Amino acid sequence: MIRVLLVDDQELMRVGFRMVLGAQEDMEIVGEAGNGEEAVRLAEEHRPDVVLMDVRMPVLDGVEATKLITERGLAKVLVMTTFDLDEYALSALRNGASGFLLKDTPSVQLVAALRSVASGDAVVSPSVTRRLLDRFLGAAGGELRDASILEVLTEREREVLLLMAQGLSNTEIARKLFLSEATVKTHVGRVLSKLDLRDRVQAVVLAYETGLVRPGEG
Repeated sequence: MIRVLLVDDQELMRVGFRMVLGAQEDMEIVGEAGNGEEAVRLAEEHRPDVVLMDVRMPVLDGVEATKLITERGLAKVLVMTTFDLDEYALSALRNGASGFLLKDTPSVQLVAALRSVASGDAVVSPSVTRRLLDRFLGAAGGELRDASILEVLTEREREVLLLMAQGLSNTEIARKLFLSEATVKTHVGRVLSKLDLRDRVQAVVLAYETGLVRPGEG
C-alpha cells in the first residue's frame, strides 16, 4: 500500500486528488495539509511514502517544506505546479523533490507518477529538468558548486553523467557509447551512489551546478 500525504492550500484541489487516489486499491490517503508547516508536521506524524506537494502556499511554501521533509528522510516528495517552467519547481527539485507534475496532469499519469516515486524513480524527464535549468540556473551564471565533487567518478561514469544531463535515456546512452543497456544502468547506479544522489533528476541538477554542463549545451 502506498501511503500518500496531500498538500495544497486549495481545498477543492485536495478533494479532487482524494477522489482519484482514494479509488486506487494500492493507495491510502494518510493526511491532508493546507500549508508547508502543516505538511512537515503531518509527514513526521504519519511517515507517508510520498507527499504530493503544492509549491505556492502560505505560512511555509512547498520548497522549504520539501527541503525539511527530504532532509529528515520523512518521505519522498512529488511537487505540483501550474506552469511547466516554474522557478518554484526547480527550487523544489534542487531541495530533494523526486520530480514535479503539472496540476492539470491526467489522473492516469498522476497515479502512475506516484507509483514511480514510491518505488524510488524520478518522474521528471532529464530533458524537462534541463529546460528548467537552462532558464533559471543559467540566468544566474557561474558555477554554484565545487566541481571537485565529481572527482570520485571514473572517466566513464563522468561521461554517463554528462549524457544523462543532456537528457538521454539509458537506451540512448548505451547506443551512443556502444555499451549494453545493463552496463549503462550499472554506471548510472554508481554515479548516484558515489555522489549520494537520490535519482536522475538530482544528477542532472548537479551536472549543471558543477559546470559539467553549461546552459544551452548538448
